[in-house]
Amino acid sequence: MQAAPMDAAEEPPSILWGLDPIFSAFARLYVRDILQMTESVQVPGIYFYNKHPIYKVDVLGTVVYKKERDDFFCYGVDDGTGVINCLCWKSDLLKENEGPSKSEGKPSDGAQGAFNLVAELKKLKEAQQKRCRLEIGELLRVRGPVKTSRQQQREIMASTFYKVDDPVMAEQIAWMMEVPQLYRQCYDKPLQLRADMSGDSALSSLSKATNIIKDFLKQQSVTRFRTYDVQDLLQPLISSQPQTASADQEPVAGPSGCQQLRQLVKETLQVLQDEGVVYRKVKSQDDVYLVTAQDKDLLLAVKDIIREDSKREKFAEKGCHVLHILSGVRQRYSLNVSRAALELVLKSLECDSEIISTAENHYTAF
Repeated sequence: MQAAPMDAAEEPPSILWGLDPIFSAFARLYVRDILQMTESVQVPGIYFYNKHPIYKVDVLGTVVYKKERDDFFCYGVDDGTGVINCLCWKSDLLKENEGPSKSEGKPSDGAQGAFNLVAELKKLKEAQQKRCRLEIGELLRVRGPVKTSRQQQREIMASTFYKVDDPVMAEQIAWMMEVPQLYRQCYDKPLQLRADMSGDSALSSLSKATNIIKDFLKQQSVTRFRTYDVQDLLQPLISSQPQTASADQEPVAGPSGCQQLRQLVKETLQVLQDEGVVYRKVKSQDDVYLVTAQDKDLLLAVKDIIREDSKREKFAEKGCHVLHILSGVRQRYSLNVSRAALELVLKSLECDSEIISTAENHYTAF
């Protein structure tokens, strides 16, 4: 089922699309999401996933149906989430191979075992035909722009396609490991593109403040801190802000430097909490923030939950879903752990080979 076109007011201006690196890349999306993407009102043929502008994709899946015409192959590709039609145009070399070859018939007059250009060219054509002509059940890699046909059917117009030889499923496993990471790190994080320059100074200050505190936490290997521990780090950002009132104007009432600093610290810490970099185990007047990546107790709690619950029959095959793990962490450790913080912990444990991702958002212990 395809989504309805996005309202023009909701779309980022087309002049800003190039600021999103995903726009110029072949997006490795699931077929389900390709079929459900909303189409742009401004520019037909451009689609949006989580407000990321997308027009070309990269898909790996099994051929479940095929049609052949004089100029193209039509393959139905199933990646486990859905089936999409892929229109794969034949190359001139492939078309030549289908007709009778004028070069065939007489063997070369050269000595036996000598290099035969005609025979080698024939082998090249046969190899290309074998890579491009797939049967049902074989694995296909296809890249190209997404189009909507006259029958309102969404399909991929292949710019590159080939059969993938994967006898031990190494390619499919690598794909299944990489794509969820791309979703977590890129596709599921909407890029905020500003259409005007108003508020850029405040946005810049907040961005700088966030990076300053992140660098401080990383360089000093901080495990926990309070607001006043990082407040002085952001003082230069307030001091360097230009004064808006000129000399011949009366002073305008506004927040003092201390108030601006407190507000900047508050907004910065909120951004870090939203990203999962820090969290508060207990919300009280003693505003202690814990650094997620350095909290060994949290890592141990998550690992124990996955290890224990993976042994249960319900989770033995597929592993524990991230929401199940989050519920367990909130019950046993802290109600204030966010999903973003948990995902950072899961990523760290997976990098240390403590756990493994078995499917999208599912984890099990070794």
